[in-house]
Amino acid sequence: MKPLTIRLRLTLWYFVTFAAAAALLSVASWWMLQSSVGTTQYYELQERAEDVQALLKSYGPAMSVEELQRNLREIYGLKDDGKYLEIADAQGHWLYRSQRMADWGVPLPLANQLPNGGVSSDLHRGSWNIRMLAYPIDVNGRTYSVIAGLSLRRSRYLLSAFTTQLLLLTPGVLLLAAITGHFMSRKALQPVAAIATEARRINDRNLDIRLPVSATHDEISHLSETLNQMLERVEAGVRSIRDFTANAAHELRTPLALIRTEVEVALSLPRSNEEYCEACEQVQKETVRMTRLIDSLLMLARVDAGTETLRFEPVDLNQLAQQLGERWKVPMQLAVLGLIVHIDPNPAFVSADLSSLQRLLTILLDNASRYTPPGGSVELRVKQEEGRVIVSVSDTGIGIAPEHQLRVFDRFYRVGRFGSGNTGGSGLGLALAKWIAEKHGTSLMLKSAVGEGACFQFSIAGSSRPEAIKFSEALVADHRIESTMPGK
Repeated sequence: MKPLTIRLRLTLWYFVTFAAAAALLSVASWWMLQSSVGTTQYYELQERAEDVQALLKSYGPAMSVEELQRNLREIYGLKDDGKYLEIADAQGHWLYRSQRMADWGVPLPLANQLPNGGVSSDLHRGSWNIRMLAYPIDVNGRTYSVIAGLSLRRSRYLLSAFTTQLLLLTPGVLLLAAITGHFMSRKALQPVAAIATEARRINDRNLDIRLPVSATHDEISHLSETLNQMLERVEAGVRSIRDFTANAAHELRTPLALIRTEVEVALSLPRSNEEYCEACEQVQKETVRMTRLIDSLLMLARVDAGTETLRFEPVDLNQLAQQLGERWKVPMQLAVLGLIVHIDPNPAFVSADLSSLQRLLTILLDNASRYTPPGGSVELRVKQEEGRVIVSVSDTGIGIAPEHQLRVFDRFYRVGRFGSGNTGGSGLGLALAKWIAEKHGTSLMLKSAVGEGACFQFSIAGSSRPEAIKFSEALVADHRIESTMPGK
């Protein structure tokens, strides 16, 4: 079964709600009308009994019973009020009894048997329906009982006519409910339709378009704001993918172009063995650079996809720093740079992914060597403070200007080396280093000033468990620390 549209569902809800409210209002109105008619009839009958009381008081106590009966027959025999009327004294002797009441044999209770407010009841004789009120009265110290009656024909006709009118109005009310529901649902969903129409215009070529936001500050405006925020994230993501693709293509084209040029030059004319070896070395150098770039791209792709996982284990950062210091000794000497490694006197164990931390520190050392001119120095320091192991890599290089410091962790962003735009790197290293630091529950901090070098620092919660120490010593003994070439 095809599900109902929101507009149809809203229309049905409006219709059912309106119809239910109209039905409840009709029932309540009928009940209130019936109650009002009954109350009016009670007070009318009570008023008749009080009229009898006033009349008896006007005759005085000296009037005989026979004279009193005669006067009552003369008065009530001609009035409509006397059609359903009975009057008796305390002993139950009749003072007045209309013919209809006598024919129907309506019993008259004694005055001392009646409550102050009287007793009301309905009497049905054939097509006649009478409402009776037996009411006690006091006249000059004597008590009397009065039964006054009232035909229910008019009240029942009124209620019947009211019911008929309600039934006649019901189809019109239901139709009005359906039309009103349809109009209100259409009006309520009109902003949603406008948002849908505007959203259909948005594609990958005009992601800068934003949905209109009304000034009503209601649920619809909140929906528009939420969708606009989503569009901003989508636009940023698509722009990042486009930039990533363009930069990756550019970075891959450069080593490929160099490789092609070297090969074409080598094949254009006969060469000596030494020249062929030089060409092969250049090709190998560019191939290594391209391999590093592809590795970084693959890792970033896994990071974006959420498939890159880390294996945490006990790691001694002192020993890792010493290992990296030994590995970077020769590259630093070739770059005419001094390498200083400071380690903490106590074991600096942390729970971390060994290969990831090794890659993070390699990236920082590689950056320091690239941006430090010959004669400078690079320092790798490990220390412990307040239960955390702090690792920093600092240099005496050219430093990073404030306008670049906010973007150095962006992918493919590079700062010029010694005043030029060529760094030899891909611009992906610091982005990877930042992600590795964040996966270890920390952040990569940068302190730098132009001409005063740069310092990258992060800290990880330390661990002093004996089993961690033994495990890390076993790792070093088994040479499980990977030997990777330095590179960004």
